[in-house]
Amino acid sequence: MAMPCADLLIIGGGSSGAALAYEAVRRGLKVTLLEAEDPAVGTSSRSTKLLHGGVRYLELAVKKADPAQFKLVREALVERGHWIRQAPFLAHTLNLVLPTEGLIERSYYRLGLGFYDLLAGSAGLGATSSLNAEGVQRAFPGLDRRFNGGVRYSDGQFNDARLNLLLLLTAAQAGLEVVRDCRVVGFERTNGRLSAAISEGPGGEQQRWPARVIVNATGIAADQLRLLADPDAEARLLVSRGTHLVLRGNLCAGGDGLLIPRTSDGRVLFLLPFFGRTLLGTTDIPCPAAEATQVSDQERTYLLEHLARWFPDGTTAEVGSAWAGGRPLIRAAGSSASSSRLVREHEVEQLPSGLISLLGGKWTTCRVLALDALHLVLQRLGGPEPAAKPLPLLGSAADSDQTVPQLQALRPRLLQQLPDHPQQAAQAEHLIASYGLRAEEVIHHARQPAELEPLSEVLPICRAEWRFNIAQEWATTSSDLLSRRSRLALLDQQETARLSAMASELLVDSGSTSPINHQQ
Repeated sequence: MAMPCADLLIIGGGSSGAALAYEAVRRGLKVTLLEAEDPAVGTSSRSTKLLHGGVRYLELAVKKADPAQFKLVREALVERGHWIRQAPFLAHTLNLVLPTEGLIERSYYRLGLGFYDLLAGSAGLGATSSLNAEGVQRAFPGLDRRFNGGVRYSDGQFNDARLNLLLLLTAAQAGLEVVRDCRVVGFERTNGRLSAAISEGPGGEQQRWPARVIVNATGIAADQLRLLADPDAEARLLVSRGTHLVLRGNLCAGGDGLLIPRTSDGRVLFLLPFFGRTLLGTTDIPCPAAEATQVSDQERTYLLEHLARWFPDGTTAEVGSAWAGGRPLIRAAGSSASSSRLVREHEVEQLPSGLISLLGGKWTTCRVLALDALHLVLQRLGGPEPAAKPLPLLGSAADSDQTVPQLQALRPRLLQQLPDHPQQAAQAEHLIASYGLRAEEVIHHARQPAELEPLSEVLPICRAEWRFNIAQEWATTSSDLLSRRSRLALLDQQETARLSAMASELLVDSGSTSPINHQQ
């Protein structure tokens, strides 16, 4: 079955594909996006949840006088501010502390992080400051007392899966056609150039998707699609697995995150507040793309051993959940560089077949990668480059400066509509933090008052929220509901197992299937 010809066909619904789709429809292009499973099912929902310039990259930039590293950090710092402004309910400033053992070390890091602030310029989130021993202990009770001070700086924290989803939902309301559960299995060519993609659905049914330009935005799977388009293409990506543990205890009692600057293999680790628990990560293990989401015993041990060196009493190291994702790192042909030494910059590649591939990058700078790719797409399409039309993200105000005030006005209205329950305030915050100004729409999906009752003490999700996810957010499986529309699966795997059957039953009750076309 053939579909109408699109200006742009994007393969992959992760962060880079979603950002490209959003920017393309803002410029009036007719765009179709094909996703093999659920948007953000892979790397884009498995990040460390930081919007950051990259302190490690800054250190490498200084030591090597490497302009590529400086450019990457500056670019990311600007984009960090962009996302916090555009979706303040999904992204916010997070202070991080780098603990130190002496005045010389503290001065060294204070100088480096001051330069981090300088690079951010007007996009800065707050000035770096010093902490004494008491301040560090107050922020992190249980931290080894050999640390007699620290340096506090600012970065951003965000909900990666929901930001990814909202980019697509917003673009869909502006004309984007989103097709999930649709895996590309081949291409058609006209005069040696790609002219259509062939997809296969869950039941084996095939469809033909003609397009003037085809873009490969499949992240760590990009090499597979490149080879499908050009069998002689050389592999360009090194996949590095990053494993994270979520601890049931809250080691970040002061609300700050902790940067562990030295590990046995030269990495940095983060300890971050995460829905009242603690996120510990990340590892850096080269692996095949097919193994990118597998958590190994070795990586779990690695993380817990480093944690024990910093928090020696070990009383709050019980693991509630463990998960991993792959980073797509670009390497030159024949390169044997380790993943920790590769710059996570991006590249827009065009193969002889005409396939454009988005390679490398990271979540914070996915919009920059998308805009670079869009420039090439528009060159291919010909004609003048159209101006971008305003397109506020769903859940945000038309004027981004008004989003926060409107969210503040929404909070008391939610409290009036939610059931009188010990989790009432937490539930209101959860709805705002997930849906922004659409939070009241979630409540209106309750078929009866009981469907607003929280289902879990870990995260106050409710049946009405699931109904909204199914009706408005393309959720078709319990994993969609528990892993990406909410983050329960990343917080507590036992609690997720308890609610999985309940979620599946509601999907059946709602008549949810896996529809091919999700255009709105």
